[in-house]
Amino acid sequence: MSLSKPSNIIYSLVGAYFQRLYTSPLKTKALTSCIIAALGNIASQKLTGARQLNEDSVLAFALFGLFFGGPVPHYFYTFVPLLTRHPLGILLIERLLYTPCFQALALYMLAIFEGKSHRMATIQMQKLYLPMLTANLKYLTLFQFINIKYVPPMLRVLMVNLVGFVWVIYLANKRAKASKEK
Repeated sequence: MSLSKPSNIIYSLVGAYFQRLYTSPLKTKALTSCIIAALGNIASQKLTGARQLNEDSVLAFALFGLFFGGPVPHYFYTFVPLLTRHPLGILLIERLLYTPCFQALALYMLAIFEGKSHRMATIQMQKLYLPMLTANLKYLTLFQFINIKYVPPMLRVLMVNLVGFVWVIYLANKRAKASKEK
């Protein structure tokens, strides 16, 4: 009987998540993205052996998730079906238009949220943009196709965020290395 308690907790959490997703989808996706981005950054720092947590970086990733990481994909997945419903068409729009723009936004806003000036944020973005975009297109295209083809529309942002957890670890490591090189 005690073995069923963890599964009951999981079912309750999933049920609460779906209820909130139904009643407040934008707010739920924004908060979920905020938490996942912050946890991804913390995991990245721990994996790289940081002795002390860089709270500015954690806050920057959390703010980015809250203001952009949840809302922007929410609206993208809401409105892209107006252009095409074919999974390959959605994938092409996502990979060729949305991803390059979102990647630039992410790199720039993360630097701004960390307190860097516009000039420093732009320099960092220019340095990291092409390697990050190339890696994103190379490694995440299959995941995006699976997400578009097989995941129900209501859960696509959650899937993007779960894959994004690993991506945040990668992004945070790249940004940390770039900062150390200065």
